[in-house]
Amino acid sequence: MSPTTIKVYRDLMEKNAAWADMTRRLAAKKHVAILNLIGSPGCGKTTLLEGMVRELGPHFRFAVLEGDVETTRDAERLDALRIPVCQLITSGACHLSAQLVHTAFRDLPLDDLDVVIVENVGNLVCPAGFDIGEAAKVAVLSLTEGEDKPVKYPQLFHEAGAVVMTKIDLLPHIPADLDTCIAAVRQVNGAVPVFPVCALDGRGLPPWIAWIERLATQTRGKDR
Repeated sequence: MSPTTIKVYRDLMEKNAAWADMTRRLAAKKHVAILNLIGSPGCGKTTLLEGMVRELGPHFRFAVLEGDVETTRDAERLDALRIPVCQLITSGACHLSAQLVHTAFRDLPLDDLDVVIVENVGNLVCPAGFDIGEAAKVAVLSLTEGEDKPVKYPQLFHEAGAVVMTKIDLLPHIPADLDTCIAAVRQVNGAVPVFPVCALDGRGLPPWIAWIERLATQTRGKDR
């Protein structure tokens, strides 16, 4: 009998999924909710986090895992506000891997946290396809990007547990309509909550923060 070569194909996402599952199990054990913040470069993800710190004050315990291709600039901005933050550098990759997130997540003071927010690398496409162990993906869309982005890049908005629309203070100065943009989201995901905000002056932040607090309460289940 002549030797036979058998080709074996494996799911390229299998390893990533295993790391994501480990993170999800650890988060459940520690009663910590993980949010995966995804949006384009410059859409206002870091500014949104800064606004949340100012609004939440000391009564809400959260940390940030800050993803970027290079530099620690965004982590430095958040560190100045005295919240736990770690910088995750991808060195060219367009998304955070589940392994990198898990390594940083397990080093956080999880017993003292309610929520960990992962600010993914600026990109509307690649991060949406990678599970990092999150409880929910959050799509962050700046109104300056155009009203049609939810239908042009539907995967993220279809999978999102919430959508935050930033920079509403610029509406008088740009050719964008808030209702039209929300309608575009509804074409892709009819049930997702949408939160229009201005992180600079705090407009719209309370409902968004209340949503996070409800998620944290559900994850916690009972007081620790």
